[in-house]
Amino acid sequence: MKKPSWFQGIFPAIVTPMTQDGKIAESDMRGLVRYLLPHVSGFVVCGTTGEFSSLTIEERKQAIRIVVEEVQGKCPVIAGTGGPSTWEAMELTQYAKEIGATAALVVTPYYFKVNFNEIYDHYQELNKIGFPLIAYNIPQCAGSHQRWFTTEGICDLENVIGVKDSSGDLSYFAALTDKLGGKVALFCGNDEVGQAALGMGADGLILASANLIPDIWQKIYHAVKQNDLQTAQSLQAQIQMLVRIVVCNGATQAVKEGLRMMGIPVGDSRLPMMGADAFRREDREEMRIQLERVGKIARREISFEVIPGKTVKSQYFAIPETPSIIKNFTIKVGEGFAGPPMTEVAHIDLLIGKKGGPVSSALNRAYAETKESRKGREVLLLLERPRTLLVPTVTVRTKNQSHLVYEVAASGLKMGIEKTIEDGILAEGILDDIDLIAHVFVHPSASNEKRVKINNFKAIRHAIRKALEGRPSLEELMYEKAVVRHPFRYSP
Repeated sequence: MKKPSWFQGIFPAIVTPMTQDGKIAESDMRGLVRYLLPHVSGFVVCGTTGEFSSLTIEERKQAIRIVVEEVQGKCPVIAGTGGPSTWEAMELTQYAKEIGATAALVVTPYYFKVNFNEIYDHYQELNKIGFPLIAYNIPQCAGSHQRWFTTEGICDLENVIGVKDSSGDLSYFAALTDKLGGKVALFCGNDEVGQAALGMGADGLILASANLIPDIWQKIYHAVKQNDLQTAQSLQAQIQMLVRIVVCNGATQAVKEGLRMMGIPVGDSRLPMMGADAFRREDREEMRIQLERVGKIARREISFEVIPGKTVKSQYFAIPETPSIIKNFTIKVGEGFAGPPMTEVAHIDLLIGKKGGPVSSALNRAYAETKESRKGREVLLLLERPRTLLVPTVTVRTKNQSHLVYEVAASGLKMGIEKTIEDGILAEGILDDIDLIAHVFVHPSASNEKRVKINNFKAIRHAIRKALEGRPSLEELMYEKAVVRHPFRYSP
């Protein structure tokens, strides 16, 4: 039993949906499978993205059963059956065989740092079950790297049909293609190097981000297989920031947040992963924008009521929290963060209000003050439509600070507001009826102009969305109260 014809293409490492009280949400899991089924080559259940290490053995069996039942033989189902002990892995692999899964994905034993011979012996015992096995190398989680010579030996075992490598180490993957190409199926599990691995000869990809964008990954896969590298590279470039957010945030909570924004309920991650720490609010806002870019968050018609009796409609990229009518423009407050690096991080406190209201009065008063009376805190009228005032948060003391605040950060803000208008988030029909005041933080030690500009571009887009939608809501704040952290931590 070696490289099978069915083991190729795009396999999402699916998340495990949870209820509010931390149990597996069976109906949501079935819904996720139905959503993905038309776009994938198969499924991986109870992998790293599926939080297998936080599930009991019985819960893992439950999740495997649900996916096998829902798929109904329409495509392969690979069950994650690895564990810290050979005994646990054997019990789950035997169950996967009996319940009707297609193969087992077995991670290197973790917690104890096993040596190469112990890794080999682990797979040798599992081989006796007589069920297709896929060796899973993820050293950043398991603590042990399989190395090419260990993997080569494992793949000589009768029932080992493939390897999933999530290390992101392309030198290691190149060694696998040299030693094992054509003998067993070689899969990459690192989202950031997916297209590169396919170009090196990978048979397919098992990815966390394939929960969100399976159709785009399929296009990349087929483009590479048809030697259309230009298309593959172009598609990878379109999704690179999205997959980087997923990878850098440990995948699970990031994917769950993305699915929720797309209207697919999957709940939160199980403790000890905590929402606001596992996936920071600023990354969540950027993920939303990236999902909008690739067409995964749909536009819907939203009404704006700034002036009583005047309704303006806009096609708005809406998430579940987006109200159908955006009104009460006396004062709207939004906050945006963007980084890295720390010294170039952007932090914007934004006020939006209707003309003639308190925001408008504050803008007029600040703009009328003399430069001498606001020395070091001078304001800048950034735009006339919507009228937007930039106010520095930190006293400006040097020429370089002045340049970074009033020219570099200002250009990022202007670009961000214009992009928000283009996207329909700020409806064209309300621009003459509102004023904006942006309190802008630029670190006194900042120097990288490119990052200052880009981070302020991002932060103002986040702040505008949050202000219009009244986010974070009280419910969000209560959920995050135990884990929320200021982005600057203890830095000034």
